[in-house]
Order: sequence, then structure tokens, then C-alpha cells
Amino acid sequence: MATVGKQSPSPLLVSARGSCLFLLFCLRLGASCPQPCRCPDHAGAVAVLCSARGLQEVPKDVPTEAVLLKLDANKISHVPNGAFQHLTQLRELDLSQNLIETIGPTAFSGLAGALRLLDLSHNRIRRIPKDALGKLSAKIRLSHNPLHCECALQEALWELKLDPDSVDEMACHTAVQEEFVGKPLVQALDSGVSFCSVHHKTTDVAMLVTMFGWFAMVIAYVVYYVRHNQEDARRHLEYLKSLPSAPVPKDPVSPVP
Repeated sequence: MATVGKQSPSPLLVSARGSCLFLLFCLRLGASCPQPCRCPDHAGAVAVLCSARGLQEVPKDVPTEAVLLKLDANKISHVPNGAFQHLTQLRELDLSQNLIETIGPTAFSGLAGALRLLDLSHNRIRRIPKDALGKLSAKIRLSHNPLHCECALQEALWELKLDPDSVDEMACHTAVQEEFVGKPLVQALDSGVSFCSVHHKTTDVAMLVTMFGWFAMVIAYVVYYVRHNQEDARRHLEYLKSLPSAPVPKDPVSPVP
């Protein structure tokens, strides 16, 4: 009795199945990759490459499994709240060479755990958003931004983990103390300057001026009140003097007994 062997699939069928699987993979990858970016997949780690694509805002359809997101050399001017909150696996975020001026206070929420590097260099940031960056444990690059050296900046730097390779390139574009304009920020801070002391002195002077103003107003009111009362008293006295005096009755002479 002859045994019937199990037939193997034809090479044509195998090729068709492989093509379908490859097509489905490409469609899935393309559907999750924002246009006009590229999303190469290497051993399950997705890199989203959107460098120099003319983007004016942060893409909203970045794959959740992305570990690298490059948005450098675009025209992004604002980073809104929650822009990356779904990217919990993101390790590196490059926003350098954009037009960023403002950053929402919760723009980087969701990135505190995995993020290792945040590049914000070569933008238009004047003031560091402490609420947005203070909770990050990642190294942060802020070089080549028109920073305004003031108390708020100094307080924000105390809470940030700056990238040591770029910290020397942070300079005071403007400052509350004119002598530090154009100088490296690290040099200014190493000299022992405290921008907060300038802020406190200005506040103290303003308080003193305000208190002096109130004190002067009180003194002026007291002087006016005293002078006004003196004038009323003088007029009352003159009025009393102008009244006709009543004749004094004479005592009757009692008869001599």
C-alpha cells in the first residue's frame, strides 16, 4: 500500500505569503510614522527621523515605541503641553536649531522616567521654563539661546541637569547687570554673582519707596488736620471776642440800721 506523502506548499505560494507579510509590515510602519519623517526599526527600537522637514509644530502621530525623536532644523516655535506624553520609552529628544520661544509648563510630561538627553540648543529661548524642565532627570542642552540672566534663570539652573559638554556655550544675551551681557553664564556664576540679590535689592528699594510715600501721606494728613483745627479754634475765639459783653449788675446798697 503506497503512502501518500504530505505535500509541501509550492514556491509560488510561499513567495505570495512572504510578499503579503512584508506589505502588511510596511503598511503598519508607514501608518504609524508621521509624514514626512522616516521611522527605521532596528531590533524593535524605533527611531523617528524628522530633521529638516520644514515642520512648524511637533508631530502628533509619533509611534509610542519610539526611543529616538529628531525634530532638529525645523521651524517649530512653540512646544505645547503634553506634546510627548505618550512617548514613555523615548530616550533622546532633539529639538535643536528650531525657532522655539515658548514651552508649555507640562510640555515634557511623561518623559521623566526614560529620557536621557533633551537638546534645546540653537533656539530663541530667553527664559528657562522651570516647571517644564525641573522634573526631568535627563541631560539638557541649552547653549546658543538668547538667555536673559536674572534671578528666575539662576533658580531654574539649580534644578536642571545640564549637559557638561555644552554648558560653557551658554551666554547672557541680556542681564539685569549690564556688565555680564555677552559673557558666558558659567563665568558669571563662578564669579559669585547672585542675580537674585539684585532682584531682592530692587524689591527692597521699591518697598522702602512705598513705605516712605505712605509715611509722607500720613504726616501730611496730620499737619493738615492740626492746622485745620487751629484755624477753627482761632475763628471760634474771634467770634467769642466779637460778641457784646453783658452789663454787670450792681449790688444794691443795704440801709444802715
